[in-house]
Amino acid sequence: MNDLKGFFFPRTATGQSSLIPPPPWHYSGDLLTVEYRTDPARVAELLPAPLELAPEDPGAVALIWADWQSCSSSREELLDPVRSQYKEAFVVVRCSFEGVTYSRCVYIWVDKDFAIARGLHQGYPKKLGSMWQTRPHPFSHAAPQVAAGGVFGATLAAGDRRLAQAVLTLREESATNGFVNGHPMAHHRVYPGIEKDGPDAYAELIASGASSFEAGPAWTGDVELELFASPTEELHRLEVQEIIGGYYRQVGVVWDGGTTLAHLTDRQPDRQPDRQPEGATR
Repeated sequence: MNDLKGFFFPRTATGQSSLIPPPPWHYSGDLLTVEYRTDPARVAELLPAPLELAPEDPGAVALIWADWQSCSSSREELLDPVRSQYKEAFVVVRCSFEGVTYSRCVYIWVDKDFAIARGLHQGYPKKLGSMWQTRPHPFSHAAPQVAAGGVFGATLAAGDRRLAQAVLTLREESATNGFVNGHPMAHHRVYPGIEKDGPDAYAELIASGASSFEAGPAWTGDVELELFASPTEELHRLEVQEIIGGYYRQVGVVWDGGTTLAHLTDRQPDRQPDRQPEGATR
């Protein structure tokens, strides 16, 4: 692969086909956040070793809708909007590692392939989904404003099933945009082994966060949230026991890499691979 170019697959002679460019990645977006409390045991079951529950408010969850425009440092994607615009919804909890509290994304759905590829690199467990949220606009003919009385709806679906829906009515400015997603992220980057029932070929626990962050005023208000069961998703297991708050904020973020907290690959002694027949399926 040394003679091929491209940050991610597919790598080619020119690198033009690479699904994503190298970091830094720049994001501008509108975030609708609903924070609530669930059974801490349901959070714990989503925290693989060596992570543990956060010592304070361990059952706190944030469900966040985001309407993004993103680009590389060249900004060329902004003139080809299909490469820059996407939507996502993600679920964040908090956890502890070696006495430090981190945020962790346990579920996330996006609607573009380049967003999935970035998630593989960053440790986000991204899947395809359908996310929609009300967009603000300075003219109120068919849009709310980010101001008192603004009403925003948001929906999430995957596999032809609706998973969540929310309605947020803004009331006043807020000192924060919530607390669950307010720490560096602790994620696992995993690559399964090729041998059946074998260990992961690669696994590490990493930390990352924004290298640069800007934000407009945060707004809070009255919020309603419903979760729905699905045969292929488990979001509903994080059932809503108590609403903490609803928030809306416009943000700008730059992501430019992270750090390794622990290497977790369970290595086994090397052995000779089984001989494969010529023309084996791949």
